[in-house]
Amino acid sequence: MPTEILMPALSPTMEEGTLAKWLVKEGDPVSAGDLLAEIETDKATMEFEAVDEGVIGKILIEEGTEGVKVNTAIAVLLEEGESADDIDAGSGKRAPAKETKDDEVKDDKEEESGKEAASDKPAKESQEPAGKATPAPPAPEQDGKRIFASPLARRIAADKGLDLREIEGSGPKGRIVKADVEAARPADKPAPDARAETKAPAQAATAMPTGPATETVLKMYETRAFEEIKLDGMRRTIAARLTEAKQTIPHFYLRRDIRVDALLKLRSEMNAGLESRGVKLSVNDFIIKACANALQAVPDANAVWAGDRILKLEPSDVAVAVAIEGGLFTPVIQDAEKKSLSALSAEMKDLATRARDRKLAPHEYQGGSFAISNLGMFGIDNFDAVINPPHGAILAVGAGVKKPVVGKDGELTTATVMSVTLSVDHRVIDGALGAELLQVITEQIENPLAMLA
Repeated sequence: MPTEILMPALSPTMEEGTLAKWLVKEGDPVSAGDLLAEIETDKATMEFEAVDEGVIGKILIEEGTEGVKVNTAIAVLLEEGESADDIDAGSGKRAPAKETKDDEVKDDKEEESGKEAASDKPAKESQEPAGKATPAPPAPEQDGKRIFASPLARRIAADKGLDLREIEGSGPKGRIVKADVEAARPADKPAPDARAETKAPAQAATAMPTGPATETVLKMYETRAFEEIKLDGMRRTIAARLTEAKQTIPHFYLRRDIRVDALLKLRSEMNAGLESRGVKLSVNDFIIKACANALQAVPDANAVWAGDRILKLEPSDVAVAVAIEGGLFTPVIQDAEKKSLSALSAEMKDLATRARDRKLAPHEYQGGSFAISNLGMFGIDNFDAVINPPHGAILAVGAGVKKPVVGKDGELTTATVMSVTLSVDHRVIDGALGAELLQVITEQIENPLAMLA
């Protein structure tokens, strides 16, 4: 029977997206792995691949449609021998993917009984998509790859409280089917605390951003000329996450002035030697390496907040803020402590370029335990950065400025000084531990030859 193609969850946090462009049209044959559409999330435009083979029988959502919820039917796929006449009128009923012969018989019976029940309901209810009342959960990811499961299997898993990542699929190419979900048992969960449940509404209310209502602000400026700018997905996400960060993360700040003359001299010498290879190191490349090494030297600070526990990471996965039009990305350089300065430089340039083109995959800008935000190139002397949850800390880097300093022998001299501020989540890192981390970062930057050892 016809199978609905659902709006995919292209990242663990995606709830809706924009169907930017269809790459197929009605009547086109497709195979597993073929590109179907381009989907815009809050951060990037990504290509959506077919899971099954068949023919595109009907496109349900036009390209350019915004705010399409995850698991909404966007098209109908026909199998061999089927035609457009087989598609139910309204295309709102969800047909499970073809699994096994027994599953088909059971699903047909369930669908027929569902139709009979729906006929007894008001017309308005029967016209609503079946997935609206009991939406299937977003397709989970495991090791960076989406887990494939039939729509019926996802709905049953949601009803039973099952995690699809813990179920082994018996369908084609490991696809999770109805029988797999029905045979699985939900994991034991602690009983909910009644007191916590009664307090939940009040807590949710206090967690909402406060401020004057839209109508109040519009009335305040009704006599002034202004341009009203619509919030896109990225700006909404930035607003929500940073509001959450400032409301829920107990920030504290540690500040240091770091002399960078030795680093600037070494960078100049290295760039001269690397010119023939087309490599040009930036100051930020050295800072990334210094932070990666410091996280290895102070492993207790290489940690993230995970709700009711702390996760201490082994590798140094360092995120770096990249400004783009309308917002910012924080692409993550994984295993930064193992990479040479030239490798870090090349990877950072690639990530920054694709970030500005909004071509990063979710796994390239999610994760990490530590972040760097450098505004020194804009002439900013110092600033305080907001922690990007679940990171444990973020380093705000200012410009290197010539300043008078007192030398080792007490003489007055000048040096290039860079001001940095380490914003720290006190739930993850205590004051002394944060100070130790910043001390090691300072030593690495002021003695850059140690990075090459």
